[in-house]
Order: sequence, then C-alpha cells, then structure tokens
Amino acid sequence: MTTLQQILPGAAVAAPESPLRRSRRALRPARTPAGATVALTLTAVLAITAVEVATALVGRPLGLLPVDRLIELAERSSWRDLSLGALGLAAAGLVLLLLAAVPGRCTLVPVEATDPNIVIGITRSGLRRTLRNVAQEVDGVNKAKVRLRRRTIEVTVRTGPESTGSMLRHVGTAVGDRLAGLGTLSTGEVVVRLRRRGI
Repeated sequence: MTTLQQILPGAAVAAPESPLRRSRRALRPARTPAGATVALTLTAVLAITAVEVATALVGRPLGLLPVDRLIELAERSSWRDLSLGALGLAAAGLVLLLLAAVPGRCTLVPVEATDPNIVIGITRSGLRRTLRNVAQEVDGVNKAKVRLRRRTIEVTVRTGPESTGSMLRHVGTAVGDRLAGLGTLSTGEVVVRLRRRGI
C-alpha cells in the first residue's frame, strides 16, 4: 500500500498480477521482422524527405524525390481517383504496422518459479515429448500420443487387448505427477483415452 492510499481511505488497492498472467505477458514473442521492416522503411522514407526539404529550403534541391511532379499529382488527384494498387499498398502498410505493434502468440507453456522476477517457459513440443515418455513408461502402454488443447491435455494410449481401466488411472496419475513436478501453469485437465491394438 502506498502512502497516498494510506492517506485516502477510499482508495482501492490494485490486485497483484497473477503468476500466469505475468508469465504469458513476458513470454509473448515480439514481431521483430515486421517491426524491423516498418522501422527501416519509415526511417529511409522520412530521412530522404527531410534531406530533400532541407536542400530545397537552401535553394539547391538534390532531386532524390520528384517533388514538383508529386505536388502536381496531388493537385490533380482526388480520393475517388485512387487505384487498386495504391489501396493494396496502403492496406499492406497498415497490416505491417499492426503486426509490428501487436505482440505474437505465446508458444511457450509458463512454468512456476519461486522468484516472482523470474519467468520460465517450456516449449509445447518439449512438454508433449516429456508427457508422452511418462505415459509410455506405464506398464501395458505400447505407444502414447499427447495433444495440448486450450483447457485440457489429451493423452491417447495404445495398448494390447488385455488392458484394463486401472491402466488409464495410472497413466493419468503419472502425467499429473509429472505436470506437478514441472510446475506448469494453465495446463488444464488431463484426459486419457484408450485405444486397443487392432481397433
């Protein structure tokens, strides 16, 4: 609580950010290629324009941009005269600006850390591989496949014809224990499906 909040009795105290939300925000990748493209293009165009304007004010234009022709074109044109190519170029520029401004989708699964200043993530393929290996170590499981859904982790195991329902509980327990050991956040419920050989 800050000093101002102590002085003002009605001031609301902001809820601390959850570890899951903080991790997701920190692990979101930046759109570096789109941002670099937009930044370099704007820098080049604006630098050339600034040099052209500065040299024209001095009375010795460099001629890098055909300023006179651009002014004439702007005087002759109206918004209704825009070509399809110009609209497409403007739309592409707008998409690049949006891609550069909005961060990408998080591809890592956040892992809980004891220090709130440390954010750790595991790749989705690494988590799938780890959970698949754990499921295959259960007696009677021939092969396992793991899918990470939005709210669930789906584990499909292939077994022989003599498999029982207790094996599904063992697989679910083994996968759940491994998730708890890793400390993954927001992995959801573990769903185990059974496929017998030959089905």
